Amino acid sequence: MNWTSIAFDWNQVRAFLATVEEGSFSAAARALGQTQPTLSRQITALEEALGVTLFERGPRGMRPTGAALELVDHVRAMGEAAQRISLTASGQANSVEGYVSITSTDLVATYFLPTALERLRTIAPKLQIEIIASNTVRDLTKREADIAIRHARPDQPDLIARLLGETSAHLYAAPAFLDRVGRPQTAEEVSRLDFVGFERDPRILEFLRELGLDLTPESFRVTSESGPAYLALIRQGFGVGVVTRDMIGFYPDLEPVFPALPHIPVPVWLVTHRELNTSRKIRLVYDILAEELGKLWR
Repeated sequence: MNWTSIAFDWNQVRAFLATVEEGSFSAAARALGQTQPTLSRQITALEEALGVTLFERGPRGMRPTGAALELVDHVRAMGEAAQRISLTASGQANSVEGYVSITSTDLVATYFLPTALERLRTIAPKLQIEIIASNTVRDLTKREADIAIRHARPDQPDLIARLLGETSAHLYAAPAFLDRVGRPQTAEEVSRLDFVGFERDPRILEFLRELGLDLTPESFRVTSESGPAYLALIRQGFGVGVVTRDMIGFYPDLEPVFPALPHIPVPVWLVTHRELNTSRKIRLVYDILAEELGKLWR
């Protein structure tokens, strides 16, 4: 460790992170319980210590520079570590209690959340966690859940979102199905196959058309809003389905269909409301999920 290379202090780093997450100097100052001039001085001191400009100031406000965006993930990790150190050192992590609800798709809830929650149970055994396994997006602003795992970034200004990473999706089918109908060699041949639908959402059809597939609603002979049922239908040979790369590890019996087709990017976002900044229990659950689930999609 080169100790002499660390020329900034935590207060400066915290001011920078709060400004990025809150979106302005004034909002960050309120979140930290400081005055705006104090926070601005801390940001300036950090810029001088690092030798970079972190924010472009202008008449329309401020925005992070490229250097700031490169640093923010590292700084956020420091913030999460500082939170855990504080809780552990004071013995508070073990005493954090109360109810926290987490919503995600049923597949994420089934295959990925249990492992992350196992660590959380060890750190804060008094917490009560409810998993809302639903493919319907819950409204966090109305407190339908405290924390959400989503595949789209929320656009509500009162929500805080962190990109955990990205997976990708491709077309898969049961080998027995492909033995029966043939293995397509062109997008046109793929378009003539039966598909298994996941929800009756016209946007899915439009997205597949953008990939070069000439599909219609009639292409989807069977549809289910349940993730496990959807995968079971594909494995049973009802048709082609879209499956993410992280799920294929659990279903190695499925076969890729026309691998030359572009993969579909699928981001994974961890979302919560502004209570993250004031609630110890939500902060702790959010940080643990970010760390554990982030390992899956980095």
